Amino acid sequence: MKKIILLLTICAMTSIVYSQKDRELKLNEETNLIEVKEYHDNGLISQEGTFNLEGQLHGEWVSFNDRGEKISKGSYVNGQRTGKWYFWLGNSVKEVEYSKNAIASIDGVKNKTRLADNH
Repeated sequence: MKKIILLLTICAMTSIVYSQKDRELKLNEETNLIEVKEYHDNGLISQEGTFNLEGQLHGEWVSFNDRGEKISKGSYVNGQRTGKWYFWLGNSVKEVEYSKNAIASIDGVKNKTRLADNH
């Protein structure tokens, strides 16, 4: 049940973040990755990360709410979520481990925002 609720929350946050229109793209010739910054209507960054040249999400992605507060951080490899992802929900942080683009485990960390800000 917890996985379903978290998955629905992630989907909702992703759809909100991806609904933003303003976007900056820049090719990093050293890494061969396309650097992306998307903005909320108020001008604050909604998310930033990179795509590979095939157009797949690749590398670290960070999402922010419309107040500039971090709401998620994680990595993609060739379009698939991988490794540890962090989701900030009020004063708590959820740590989600992905394997082969699927949730492998979920760990709730209560009142550890400062610790998670280092991620």
